[in-house]
Amino acid sequence: MPQSGDQDVRTGLAAHLVALWRFGLVLSGSGQAAEELVQATCLRALERSHQFIPGTRLDRWLFAIERSIWLNEIRANKVRNPVELDEAEAALSFDGERQFQTNILAAQVLRHVQALPAALRETVFLVYGEGLSYAEAAEMLAVPIGTVMSRLASARLRLAHLNRDTPEGASGETS
Repeated sequence: MPQSGDQDVRTGLAAHLVALWRFGLVLSGSGQAAEELVQATCLRALERSHQFIPGTRLDRWLFAIERSIWLNEIRANKVRNPVELDEAEAALSFDGERQFQTNILAAQVLRHVQALPAALRETVFLVYGEGLSYAEAAEMLAVPIGTVMSRLASARLRLAHLNRDTPEGASGETS
């Protein structure tokens, strides 16, 4: 097989590190675990770069590798740190009042997204965070497109309560 796939992976990997870290954070809920996932993903991508098909989306291939590593770790019953929302909030911190207020909202949204079940959390990230189409997300998650649509609808319903200030709104009850 030609070496062009190897070269595509080697030259394109750096451009996707931030997105891989974000996906790792969504999967694991921990910044440290996300860093470890990115490192493992990079290593596996470099080891298997000959398997990358030139002309296809490198980011999608890398996300699939990262998710596979995460699922393998879960299956192997490795102990994972609990969700560390303070750590995730700190990762979103920047200087400046406007950025500060934006990050408060982002941290609140992240807290609620992190509280979603894993399947919903992954789907939300892939579609809304990384811009995958429903079909691309379905292929990557190995589920029917209808499942992606259903997961997104469920996540939207759960997250819709973010704008409600009352305890009744948070539980979904109405007067």
